[in-house]
Amino acid sequence: MTLSFRVDDLTGADVQGLLRRHLDMMAEQSPAESCHALDLSGLQASDVTFWSIWEDQVLVGCGALKELDSRHGEIKSMHTSTACRGRGIAAAMLEHILEEARGRGYCRLSLETGSMDSFVPARMLYSKYGFSECVPFADYGEDPHSIFMTRVL
Repeated sequence: MTLSFRVDDLTGADVQGLLRRHLDMMAEQSPAESCHALDLSGLQASDVTFWSIWEDQVLVGCGALKELDSRHGEIKSMHTSTACRGRGIAAAMLEHILEEARGRGYCRLSLETGSMDSFVPARMLYSKYGFSECVPFADYGEDPHSIFMTRVL
């Protein structure tokens, strides 16, 4: 499997479609007040870098890194297309984000994910890469539908 990671401006129809599916999926699985996925404009903010993942000319996933401060980043919008799940796409994206965060000199990388059973595979992936549960960070508050995770880089 040869993947390419592209810093993406989110203007392409394929990428916007994948992002819509991601947002729809998050809305189906989480109450509105607990859905923290960034929309198109949020992912285009100056403190966010968004990558699309391609296998040849096929879009297979995406992920983003938000700068919380000069030493702390947040993983956002990790998503693999349904047809490509179970092939290591998410792990490759996570490794790409970890490498970028280290390159930026971050000391910590954190994320928010759902507490529901449908998010177990994501939480298992993050745990495999050294993330552990933590208290809410940044502007997040306690939420029974959210699990917060972090790791030192």
